[in-house]
Amino acid sequence: MVSYAQGIESLNQSLSELSGINVSFEFFPPKTEQMEQTLWKSVERLAPLKPAYMSVTYGANSGERDRTHDVVKRIQNETGVAAVPHLTCVDAGREELIQIAKDYWQSGIRRIVALRGDLPPGTNNTEMYAADLVALLKDVADFDISVAAYPEKHPEAPNAQFDLLNLKRKAEAGATQAISQFFFDAEVFLRFRDRAAAAGIDLDIVPGILPVTNYQTLKRFAGFTNVHVPNWLHKMYDGLDQEDQTTRNLLGASIAMDTVKVLAKEGIRDFHFYTLNRSELSYAICHLLGVRAQNG
Repeated sequence: MVSYAQGIESLNQSLSELSGINVSFEFFPPKTEQMEQTLWKSVERLAPLKPAYMSVTYGANSGERDRTHDVVKRIQNETGVAAVPHLTCVDAGREELIQIAKDYWQSGIRRIVALRGDLPPGTNNTEMYAADLVALLKDVADFDISVAAYPEKHPEAPNAQFDLLNLKRKAEAGATQAISQFFFDAEVFLRFRDRAAAAGIDLDIVPGILPVTNYQTLKRFAGFTNVHVPNWLHKMYDGLDQEDQTTRNLLGASIAMDTVKVLAKEGIRDFHFYTLNRSELSYAICHLLGVRAQNG
């Protein structure tokens, strides 16, 4: 039987392992007025946590690109949090990308998430890849550049080694951080981190955390991102009605917290939350991690 003193010692050790946690949050541009209200409520709720940055994804069509620019600049100007736009290269030429980068730099943006982007239907390659975009951005200005990493391999990569070499090319082009695809087995991320280090990849690899609010949506995401959904996760959500959102939120927060705790024990201090424009779970998880709202 665990004594009171042992319980306190265990709690203190657990809290010390979670000290010094840094977080960042990802959003996507809203498509409707209601989605826009949800987005800004979430931004306003999470901004007082003083995240390292808030990133905004980038759509393939010009209308969504414009919305990304608008959201990024508003976050930058109104919240005091560094705003980080995603930028892709499959749907824009070099000159357009250079002009977008110059505009961001002049607007005070200092970090960009550089991605290849989804290929248009019917095409198998593109003139530029993420490593090329990283090099282009570094030629424009001294941006801090984040790129994507795939612990379970990019869906289009022929094998894991090919995928790892691609990440190395992005690092050699000037990237300083990699944000991982979401995952549900902490060991998968840790093995990937170790393989990257063994391959000489000099990047801070930040785990991407997806707090699950909708299990059906999760399965759809996992299907096209090559993310394994373990059997224990299926079992946890089995029998939960769609109407039982409170229980599903508690379960999602608990799963994400357990993942963060395991990774924190391994020395990881930076975590990137895929919010899906909802603040509730990310805020609750951060509160439990000791990342508290600050005034000013």
